[in-house]
Amino acid sequence: MKIVIKVGTSTLTDKNGLLNKKYISELAEKLVALQNGNNKILIVSSGAIGAGQGQLKLKDRPKILREKQALAAVGQPIIMNAYADAFAKYGKTVAQLLLTRDDFDSRVKYINARNTLNELSERGIIPVINENDTVAVDEINFGDNDTLASLVAAAVHADKLVIFTDVDGLYDGHPSKAKLIAKVENITEEIEGFATGKSASGKGTGGMKTKIIAAKIASASGIDTIIANGSKLERLKDIINGTGICTIFPARKCCLEAKKTWIAFSKKPKGNIFVDKKAAEALIVKGKSLLAAGIVKVSGSFKRGDTVAVADVETKKDFARGLVNYDFDDLQKVKGKTTAEMKKIIDVTDDEIIHRDNMVIL
Repeated sequence: MKIVIKVGTSTLTDKNGLLNKKYISELAEKLVALQNGNNKILIVSSGAIGAGQGQLKLKDRPKILREKQALAAVGQPIIMNAYADAFAKYGKTVAQLLLTRDDFDSRVKYINARNTLNELSERGIIPVINENDTVAVDEINFGDNDTLASLVAAAVHADKLVIFTDVDGLYDGHPSKAKLIAKVENITEEIEGFATGKSASGKGTGGMKTKIIAAKIASASGIDTIIANGSKLERLKDIINGTGICTIFPARKCCLEAKKTWIAFSKKPKGNIFVDKKAAEALIVKGKSLLAAGIVKVSGSFKRGDTVAVADVETKKDFARGLVNYDFDDLQKVKGKTTAEMKKIIDVTDDEIIHRDNMVIL
């Protein structure tokens, strides 16, 4: 079994904001036991900024980008040294991978990262993956690595994604006076309403909302997602086996193929295409390709081959993503036109604006 474990800042640091090396040692012990049980383990670890903050004895988390990036540069080697020392006690080797959203946006980089992760796992080496906060710009608020963890899990075709947090799972209200939801078969608006966008501890950048988003991605990719209390490592084996105290989001039975998972979630949309009701029905119900005639409006700045979000012009809600065959400027000229009319306006390379093979209905 291939398991991705995501560990957040609030789990990795103590009450003083310093890296909790005792916890990392305990985590290594449990993960080595899993690995020795014929499992492959990958870790997505936050905490670089938090570790840097603790090392420099700063009381408050900085808000200016360059300060965050500087702290990440200080904290990242501290975290990696802690992991290396903890796993070395059991004769295990760890490897560091620092990724940004751009590494998932590029198909070549994506495949290279996936191949590297798989090769490390095959060799029994435990990858420790973090976002490259020292160079990231808008990605530094990526969701405390929850989304990154789900993208990694999808890339390597993991069986399970375990996201550690500071509560036992998803509750139907505030954890102090609500009921733990043991299993979520479908992520409805009601389920999303139980989540908030803030980190409960104030140390991380995510919250339950980002974990729900991660579960959506993993579930659609055929991966079971588990949200569990990271401080209760004695439960880890039971959680992996599906008997522990946690919230489980089972994998979809009809999951996306690898390329469509990449289109749907890994590539960042560069623009939006709004279509009429008839076109939306043709795409969703009949599985057709998108033609220019059904397009009402386009926005953004994209080129041929970029990912765009497709939305219903009335509801403004995205329902698909795909690789577009034309630049933004060309689509502005031919939106609403028939294929015959389109050929009189621009140099036509494809009849379809987005071919159904390069489109994912969300």
